[in-house]
Amino acid sequence: MERTWAISGIDLHVEVGGTRVARSLERELRAAVTGGRLPAGTRLPSSRTLGADLGIARNTVAEVYGRLAAEGWLESRVGAGTWVARRPGPPPSGADAEPPPPPALDLRGGIPDPSAFPRGEWAAALRRAVESAPADAFDYPDPRGAAPLREALAGYTARARGVRARAENVVVGHGFGDLLALLCRALARRGARRIAVEAYGHGRHRRIAAAHGLEPVPVPVDADGADVAALEGLEVGAVLLTPAHQFPTGAVLSAERRRALVRWAQRRDALVLEDDYDGEFRYDRRAVGAVQALAPDRVVYLGTASKSLAPGLGTAWAVAPAELVPELVGLRELSGAGHHVPGQLALADLITSHRYDLAVRRARAVHRDRRRAVAAAVAGLPGCSLSGPEAGLHCPLELPAGVSEAAVSAEAARRGLALEGLASFGSGAPERGPAMVIGYGAPRPHLFAPALAAAVAAVAAHLP
Repeated sequence: MERTWAISGIDLHVEVGGTRVARSLERELRAAVTGGRLPAGTRLPSSRTLGADLGIARNTVAEVYGRLAAEGWLESRVGAGTWVARRPGPPPSGADAEPPPPPALDLRGGIPDPSAFPRGEWAAALRRAVESAPADAFDYPDPRGAAPLREALAGYTARARGVRARAENVVVGHGFGDLLALLCRALARRGARRIAVEAYGHGRHRRIAAAHGLEPVPVPVDADGADVAALEGLEVGAVLLTPAHQFPTGAVLSAERRRALVRWAQRRDALVLEDDYDGEFRYDRRAVGAVQALAPDRVVYLGTASKSLAPGLGTAWAVAPAELVPELVGLRELSGAGHHVPGQLALADLITSHRYDLAVRRARAVHRDRRRAVAAAVAGLPGCSLSGPEAGLHCPLELPAGVSEAAVSAEAARRGLALEGLASFGSGAPERGPAMVIGYGAPRPHLFAPALAAAVAAVAAHLP
């Protein structure tokens, strides 16, 4: 028989004093509610618990609760205790106004569908990992991350992406941005002042670099990826690239440019930060391997579980040159950031049991079908074409010259769709014609078709 246990031992900080204790408690509780310290929906301790904590009679607390409930500040639920009541009020305005709700449909680039997260497999992995872990696994963790995860990632990245990895060279972080910030701090401490970035990319990544002491310097991008030759004329200590599937243009860094990139890094004693954000997702042929394999002493390989599982896990990893690892460990310790060990153990379990591979394969099949559905849907748009390989979670839709990306985005917004133009990812003057970045990963399954239809309609409305 299932039993329900009442929760009565709830902590609440209030200060009461003087000879009129009931009046003091009433004043304190009312101020906490009206001032927002106790928001609507907050459960309060039972009168018995609060009375014992404050050293006053239970009936005194019950009397105060009753008066505040009569005024509408609190509400009592039979068998469930006392709660802060929800009170209607005037709609917020100005600085207090809530932001507008996001569009119902979403085709922004590089965003996965969070509803695809394998909850059951994750919960089972978490349970297995926590139950089987030795006690010292829950001690203060290694700044690089939990050892089982680093070992699992070394094996996985070697097997699936061709990375030359050892567990001691793996550093786990709270998402890609966390690791990028750590690397930028390390570069700045080494004396670097500038970092090369692709002319099209995440603005947030450029802002992270700038916030940690490095000036982002754009490198042109064409059909063969970043123009590595342009690095020769730049005084930079590192370059941040997406070689396997350039974000957001979709270009793949050519073999010739990969070799030239490594030669440049070795000659200039520079670092290459390889963002392999969706390297597992190639649909037309076998995925392109990591650049890191060409020069493990010059390239920091960066991967993430955001696209394969979910961004909310907040897990990314770096495979760094051995001589850089102590520096990253020292900076991690100074940052005060910790690790969520149970989550890392669960991810290690998924990887070593090959359930992670299965999750990647499932996601790959879904994204492949969606990419092909996009190609079929836009085939009838005159003067438009998809560019880049069949890969990743997005593809650029090239528009006829003269079509305004901003106008198409605004039209899409009127149809309840979030859709971005290529120029919104640029770091300077546009280097190519107009295009829309179709991110087919984000929509829930039942929203993909209407989102795609809205995108096609928004583009068609502005074609000549």
